[in-house]
Parts: sequence; C-alpha cells; structure tokens
Amino acid sequence: MLDKTGIAKRIAQEVQDGYYVNLGIGIPTLVANYVREDIEVEFQSENGVLGMGPFPFEGEEDADIINAGKQTITTLPGASFFDSATSFAMIRGQHVDLTILGAMEVAENGDIANWKIPGKMVKGMGGAMDLVASAENIIVAMMHTNRAGASKLLSKCSLPLTGVGCVKKIVTNLAVLEVTDKGFKLLETAPGVTVEDVKNATEGTLIIEGDVPEMNI
Repeated sequence: MLDKTGIAKRIAQEVQDGYYVNLGIGIPTLVANYVREDIEVEFQSENGVLGMGPFPFEGEEDADIINAGKQTITTLPGASFFDSATSFAMIRGQHVDLTILGAMEVAENGDIANWKIPGKMVKGMGGAMDLVASAENIIVAMMHTNRAGASKLLSKCSLPLTGVGCVKKIVTNLAVLEVTDKGFKLLETAPGVTVEDVKNATEGTLIIEGDVPEMNI
C-alpha cells in the first residue's frame, strides 16, 4: 500500500519530456519532487507561475513564491510569473499537456467531484472547473477509500461534480486504474496489495484482464 509520497512517485512516471503540467492542491504538488532528472518538464500553477521546481528545504522558503495552494515553492531557471488572465488563457487554450488533480470521488465514466461537500463551507471551485473542462489528459491522485472505509471510486458520484467524463487515469494508495467506456480497468496494484483488495475497495465496475503487475516505484 502506498502513502501520499508513493502516489506522487508513481504519477511522476507518467510525466514525459517536454510536458507542460498543472499540479492541483494536495498530493499532486508532491509530483514535482520525483520527476526524472533526465527530462525537461514545465510545471504550471494557475495562480500565475510557469517553471515550478521542488518544494524548498526548511529555512530556504520565500513567502512571496507560492503555488495555488499557498504553499511555498521553488522556481527553476527561466521561470516566469504572470497574472491570472494569462494563466487561465494557457489552461483554457489547452496548452497544458497533463493535469494532475486530487478528488473526493471519481465515477467509472470519468466524472470527478473534488470541490465541495454539501453543508461545508468552501471558498469556491477555484481553477478546478477550468482545468477539467479544458484538459485532455487528467490523472487523479487520491486515496482509494474515505476515512470511513467507503470507496471513492464509484459507479456514480454522489457529490457535486467538477467535471463530466474527463478523468483518464487514477493512482490511489492501492492501484493504478484507467477509465474506460466499460469501467475502471486495473493496470497495476500497489506493493503488498492484492487484486482482491482492490476489488473489495472499489464500488464502481472494475475490469481485470489477465495477470495484473505490481507497481515499480
């Protein structure tokens, strides 16, 4: 079973040379720490940064340089800063190759709910709506079940949707899954996790074809 760092490490394997990548709040922000050193990647944050690097070491933080989650970040040589209009022009214009988001629920058809739990105070949807509406390649980083042990991979989302039919792949603490027109296709299991474990933790349709390999992280 993976922790949040393990999920980020596995997603980092999906990042390819030359990609422009948007990292959502939470687990996705960790991905920048684990991208291979032999490739060049530009990380974008919707608050107006292109060229984010790993998180700073303790004592080296600059409070003026933050990501969309208000965490202090580092920037790589050539990084640029700009206003929100420019940032969202990049996103809406589909100039981002990969979007990595957290989620509270994902449905087997690729619907995502990641912005609101009814009855709880929220500031708003933020950039998530634009990201899921514009991105062609969305990977979700999330825990497979909630704190009560209930599945977060569902046949249909119960929470207000952020986007419809947009998620392509999901990496959880238990598995890597691809969203297909028939349901969640199990691609890999986490170390120490069996196919039966994933099956028991998945409420939506789970597709298992042949022997499922274990993640290599």
